[in-house]
Amino acid sequence: MILLIIEVREVSREEKLRTIISTIDNSEYSNNKDNNIQHNCKMKTFKDPQETWLSSTFSKMKYADYKPFQFVDGEGVRCSIYLSGCLFACKECFNESIQNFNAGSPYTMELEDKIIEDLGNSYVQGLTLLGGEPFLNTQVAIQLVERVRKEFGDKKDIWVYSGYTYEQLLRSSEDKKKLLDLCDVLVDGPFMIFLKDLSLRFRGSSNQRIIDIKKSTIDNVVLYLD
Repeated sequence: MILLIIEVREVSREEKLRTIISTIDNSEYSNNKDNNIQHNCKMKTFKDPQETWLSSTFSKMKYADYKPFQFVDGEGVRCSIYLSGCLFACKECFNESIQNFNAGSPYTMELEDKIIEDLGNSYVQGLTLLGGEPFLNTQVAIQLVERVRKEFGDKKDIWVYSGYTYEQLLRSSEDKKKLLDLCDVLVDGPFMIFLKDLSLRFRGSSNQRIIDIKKSTIDNVVLYLD
């Protein structure tokens, strides 16, 4: 008679998560992806961008918050503005409360003057645009960024965070491409809760990239930071 002993082992939460992640096709965010292949994530935790997503349609020209002298929204000391409204609806978004385009207060010249004044401090490295989704608030974002360039030239760098990928922005509407061209660094891609990594610098999930806009092309994306 043969006695079989079966060991029953409790699977940890971390092991379950690794198993789930291993089943996900995340090829859109690989460096060598075919740009014609559509993202085919089996666990959809955000909405895919549409051609109808236009700033002229959705933006209410509002901002949810302005935080001067920050250290978390890019390199160095930064002035950060959070523009209201986003359509990506990423699950467990850090700024879910400002996905509504009506959140916050109207953008004003008084606020813009304050941002310029704060950026004038020698210890401030630059401006960061966040949201919400800056590329769905291009009226406000372009106005502010053009003012920064007029006042400071290239002495202050400009970071922008977006749920769009770099490649998507290059194929997008003219206002989005204009804003992209005015900025220096793009943190791209939607937040993916199943790729969340607290060890990453200046981003929330490992699909997101920190891109040097001035050095990049659609065929050669250059990372500003790994």
